Amino acid sequence: MLLNIIHYRAQNSPDYRKTRNSGDIVQSPPLTIRLGWLESLYSDSKYMSERRIDRLTSLLRRRGVVLPSFEIYGGVSGLVDYGPVGARIKRKVVDSWIDHWTSQGDIVEVDSPTLTPEAVLVASGHVGEFNDLMVSCESCESTFRADHLLEGVHDNPDSLPPDEVSTILSKAISCPTCSETNWSEVRPMNLMFSTKIGAMSRGRSAYMRPETAQGMFMLYPALFRHFKQSLPFGAVQTGKGYRNEISPRQGMIRLREFNMAELEYFIDPELPPCPDLSVWSTPVTMIPDPEGEHAGECNLTYSDALSKGIIRHPTVAWFLARTMDFLVNVGVDQSKIRFRQHSGTEMAHYAEDCWDCELHGEHGWIECVGIANRTCHDLESHEAASGSKLLRAWRQYERPRKEVKDILSPVSSVIGPAFKGRAGNVVEALSQLVELPSKLPFELQLSDGTTAKITPEMVTRRTNEVTVHGEWFTPHVIEPAFGIDRIVWHILDHAFTETEKEGEPYSVMRLNSRVAPYDVAVLPLFDKPEMLEIAQNVTSIVNSIPGRKGEMDSTKSIGRRYARVDEIGVPWAVTVDHDSIEDGTVTIRRRDDQKQIRCSVDDLVDTLSRGDLSALF
Repeated sequence: MLLNIIHYRAQNSPDYRKTRNSGDIVQSPPLTIRLGWLESLYSDSKYMSERRIDRLTSLLRRRGVVLPSFEIYGGVSGLVDYGPVGARIKRKVVDSWIDHWTSQGDIVEVDSPTLTPEAVLVASGHVGEFNDLMVSCESCESTFRADHLLEGVHDNPDSLPPDEVSTILSKAISCPTCSETNWSEVRPMNLMFSTKIGAMSRGRSAYMRPETAQGMFMLYPALFRHFKQSLPFGAVQTGKGYRNEISPRQGMIRLREFNMAELEYFIDPELPPCPDLSVWSTPVTMIPDPEGEHAGECNLTYSDALSKGIIRHPTVAWFLARTMDFLVNVGVDQSKIRFRQHSGTEMAHYAEDCWDCELHGEHGWIECVGIANRTCHDLESHEAASGSKLLRAWRQYERPRKEVKDILSPVSSVIGPAFKGRAGNVVEALSQLVELPSKLPFELQLSDGTTAKITPEMVTRRTNEVTVHGEWFTPHVIEPAFGIDRIVWHILDHAFTETEKEGEPYSVMRLNSRVAPYDVAVLPLFDKPEMLEIAQNVTSIVNSIPGRKGEMDSTKSIGRRYARVDEIGVPWAVTVDHDSIEDGTVTIRRRDDQKQIRCSVDDLVDTLSRGDLSALF
């Protein structure tokens, strides 16, 4: 504890912060720096008692949940490791998320690369617009995100142009490191990590993806075929994202490498899904657009918010409701969830409506989910940049229409021999051309994702009255985007409970069974061969049950082992004792109230196979 406090004070020294702010791997502060704080340590009472967040962080580190990355080399800010326990918890949160959405039936899971060619991110706007404003102190050379410095001074620093940020900094903000006001020019910095695909000078410019969404937009043609050319449908993707944060902070809240879970739901804007919202009858906390007529915090049902025009799209309302369901199901405290609507000045240029789902914890209210109506921006941008016509959907008319239009009429005697078995696909693609090419030859994109080169002798251009049965259009996209690390942090924060046991502090992680790292902990009462053998057999049987996981712990006293499994959130402890040797029974202990019952191993396994062990109590 004492060394941790000393280290904390050292890390906040001007000499050390100057090194740390570079974002590079740094060594621990020299011992002379650390000891320099020792004299004043005892006179500063606020460092003598740990805060709750410090105790929680210490537990997570001690029990192998979340730890600093590359710690023996001084660590790297903005990176964390999930240890054996934390990786299990994160995996179960991710799996629960995937199951939550794919169980609907019209949403599937995909997986696209984390490397993204530059052209894709130019079209999406990330190369030109994915920036944060950066500023340096020219006195001590510390570097900061400008909006972080303006917190508490301006309500919405993200909305300010660089010159206004510079003005406020020069008048009202001192450097947190050296207290000077000698600021550099405020300038934008792109947050993406750049790289190359290929060797040396012939390498293709690329970036580590800042989001999974663009990969899913690239997969749209395959998804359209998978769902038999019928909207609506969606895709989910989980995995790593990368943002070169200028000043990572708040532990798991702002990372340079992070875990994402995103969903792209493609809809017909003229026929948007309008699910029945009446099944969600409990009001939730909402903060509507502060620039709108309903400004101010309120409690409303999703139906009421939609009818009042606060939520501007029925499908967005449905995703808000389903997001709340997921968060509560994995153990987030419902009383610490709210939805905040973006104002017009805050909202992305392509969005018609956007909501943040914010969770409250030790770091205050933190955005953990963004739910946006992205309209057709992304697909249209990629269509314009790539020239592809495969990013559209077909809308069937109720009644066919007669229209006069220019067409490319296929010359069957040429197309047939040229394309053989593909000739039918070529003729179909020609009939569905939305825009005729300005010149021939041209590459015609077919419904199976391939192309066919159309030469002048294959078609005849003419004006004709045709019967039109439908039209091609660009789908709109509703996107819920989840920050998995932030959600995991709040699950842990909300589950962390401090109490006393026999007059001593006692910590319990009251994790929801859906995300607990293990379903049961198997604990032999003593380190005896007969008990160890039974415990090992019980653990093996539990692990053979699909979807179940048990862990055996036989080191130190039974009290210490109970404490360990309580601290990592295991809901059930199974104790093997002398009676187990005699009659094959075990003691089952419930984490949350420490109530115990005795049952046979067969009953234990049977109940665990069918569901929760609470059925035995």
